[in-house]
Amino acid sequence: MPPRSHLVPALAAAVALLAGLAAPSASAVDNADTATPPKTTQELLDASQPSDWRTLDPAYTLYMDLAAGRVVIELAPAFAPGHVANIRTLATEGFWDGLSLYRSQDNFVVQFGDVVEDGAQGKSIGSARATLAAEFSRDAAGLPFHALPDPDGWAPQTGFSGGFPAARDGAGGQAWMAHCYGVLGAGRDMAADSSNGTELYVVTGQSPRQLDRNITVVGRVVKGMELLSVLPRGTGALGFYEMPAERTPITRVLLASAVPVADRVALEVLRTDTPLFDAVVESRRNRRDGWYLRPAGHIDLCNITVPTRAPPAS
Repeated sequence: MPPRSHLVPALAAAVALLAGLAAPSASAVDNADTATPPKTTQELLDASQPSDWRTLDPAYTLYMDLAAGRVVIELAPAFAPGHVANIRTLATEGFWDGLSLYRSQDNFVVQFGDVVEDGAQGKSIGSARATLAAEFSRDAAGLPFHALPDPDGWAPQTGFSGGFPAARDGAGGQAWMAHCYGVLGAGRDMAADSSNGTELYVVTGQSPRQLDRNITVVGRVVKGMELLSVLPRGTGALGFYEMPAERTPITRVLLASAVPVADRVALEVLRTDTPLFDAVVESRRNRRDGWYLRPAGHIDLCNITVPTRAPPAS
């Protein structure tokens, strides 16, 4: 073994080499300091182009008018064509006018429709169909699908289709809408084919994804969720109101196409099939502003809110 005095110069040289590798150069530090920080979600939206946004089809948009304001619902005919057709008929013929929101279950849903007391006759559904086949899922083939980058515990793949949160088990398999906050579903009894779209619910709590592919999903609320989420919770079983006076009356439910253009809600929705939307998702997936010390590197489908806005002044 060589004397220790022979090791000192070699050790010093090695330490110097490691220090040189580990320490960034002055120019590298300067570049890091002047690097452009990632844009925030709001900055991305502020820089958006008109082509990044879309308007709602008034023929497939519902207005639910309450004393507190208007709830705007976008229907999803690509996922539930039979139910959506029935709902459009029911709205056109005024089925929900004068009915009520009769259930508000904490961290779950609010529900509206016709409360029929024992022995009483329910409201006529007019020319709408009394029975419909379940539409829990559909063929994924041919359905536009913009996938998310992260895995999901409820489905092999999740993403957005036409602005709706969706899932699928492969491009050639089945696809379905996911039960995210604000989603509108058609209540049913025990039988799978027992829904006709007269009794509808909106998810107001943590996303109950266990309902996916067990109930027909027909759309989602795009404006006015605050009017539903603040409703008093029902004290009866499953959040049903025990007294009629506790229910929230519905003034009317109608198609936007039945409303004069000047009286429609001016609203644009961010498209979910664009590079801008991918950038918005990434801005939420990995927060890089000063408050966040650790980016998550992951985002769940139902943690993505699709932005809306009033059309900018021309």
